Amino acid sequence: MATMDRDRDTRDPRQIHVHTQHASLHAGNVRGAGGGYGSSTGGGPTASQVIALVTLVPVTGTLLFLAGLTLLGTVIGLCLATPVFLLFSPVLVPAALLMGLAVTGFLSSGAFGLTGLSSLSRVVGYIRQAGRRMPDDLDYAKRRVADMAAFAGQKTKDVGQTIESKARESGTHTTSGGTTATTRT
Repeated sequence: MATMDRDRDTRDPRQIHVHTQHASLHAGNVRGAGGGYGSSTGGGPTASQVIALVTLVPVTGTLLFLAGLTLLGTVIGLCLATPVFLLFSPVLVPAALLMGLAVTGFLSSGAFGLTGLSSLSRVVGYIRQAGRRMPDDLDYAKRRVADMAAFAGQKTKDVGQTIESKARESGTHTTSGGTTATTRT
């Protein structure tokens, strides 16, 4: 490609300047430390990247070796233990079931115990709160009973007066013997 070089003062930022790497190097456009074609930082890894690689490769290799060794030991142990498990399975299966049931029982017992304690704590808190409110509630209940008694007394008095007035209107009244006498004038 062709190189299009102009003076820095006359360059228009909207124009496209095409430089090939070969032409740029020969044209004297080698960039400095800011990165680019001729800098040492733009082309390869930095020193910290090299140190990280040198440090992590042995650690990774060691961890992969230990993982493989653990897998190999597990496979060998399983191969050796399988016949023992098959021989003792009539004893091991019920023992495993018993252990599972025991663990389930302990966990259930703990859950029920915690539930019972939290319920008891809630009831005690409710009783304490009710004990603090009890005098106010009793006073309120006494006022309500007194109001109801007054209301019932007033209602009874009203009903009695209504019955008496109706009896006067009809002209009948009751005597002490329980018989009714009618008087008309």
